[in-house]
Amino acid sequence: MERQEKRHAPHYKMSFGSILFDVIKWLILIVFVIVTLYPVVNTLAVSFNDGLDTIKGGIYLLPRKFSMQNYLTVLRKDSLRIATMVTIARTVIGTITQLFVTAMLAYIVSRKEFVLRKFLTIIYVLTMYVNAGLIPGYLLIKNLGLLNSFWVYIVPGMVSAFNMIVIRTFMNGIPDSLAESAEVDGAGHMRIFMQIMLPLCKPVLATVALFIAVGQWNSWFDAMLYNSFNENLTTLQYELMKLLSSVSSQSGNVDALKNTGSMVTPMSVRAATTIVTAIPIVCLYPFLQRYFVSGLTIGGVKE
Repeated sequence: MERQEKRHAPHYKMSFGSILFDVIKWLILIVFVIVTLYPVVNTLAVSFNDGLDTIKGGIYLLPRKFSMQNYLTVLRKDSLRIATMVTIARTVIGTITQLFVTAMLAYIVSRKEFVLRKFLTIIYVLTMYVNAGLIPGYLLIKNLGLLNSFWVYIVPGMVSAFNMIVIRTFMNGIPDSLAESAEVDGAGHMRIFMQIMLPLCKPVLATVALFIAVGQWNSWFDAMLYNSFNENLTTLQYELMKLLSSVSSQSGNVDALKNTGSMVTPMSVRAATTIVTAIPIVCLYPFLQRYFVSGLTIGGVKE
């Protein structure tokens, strides 16, 4: 019996075409990984390399002359502590408020019983293509009394048309019978939104939250435009931008850099700044990665 089972056992042999496809596939993936990781590794090597030695070039994967001066230059700024706290506060508060308000608006325009949902959607889409300009925007912020205020980082961006469309599209994939059965049981729209829609929209909400958090963390232009004269409301990106500008102004005189003992250059400081600003987002992404994967499948089945 054992011999017969072995005799009739199926033998799976990969054809030459399958083997060739797998080889090409893995080669493409390896090349893609190298192309993706090399800029990050190179930036990390430059950030840990001596600034004056970086000018010579030839730094690829490892620092040639190890130095922590680039990070010390970035982290020794007196205003960096306040800027970091303000940036963390605007990222957390801005992400929560924009996500909640945008999701609520997306729920409204996704409801079929809302008569003006198509008109309201068109109005919001038009804001993505038509902009009043910098000066009218500044005058609007001034008339609203948001100048030299922390809330200038939160209120103007509380609603995003693009994020609203993304969340609304995801909500349209949720069966209407869930909301209808809740309405039969006496639930109102606020309860349906909080207890049914939000839990089912975790994948898209996590994705949009990451978009918002990255935008809030990397933003510096609004700090320069509205709060440049208030040191207590400065942001981390704005302070690092000023630091990079001050180093760039000295880049033409290498002897001056040697005499001051700074031993940094715009290229090395830029690399250290990139690593410092990217660390929080890199640490946040692994916790949201599973929502990206599940977001590709949830909502794909229509009723």
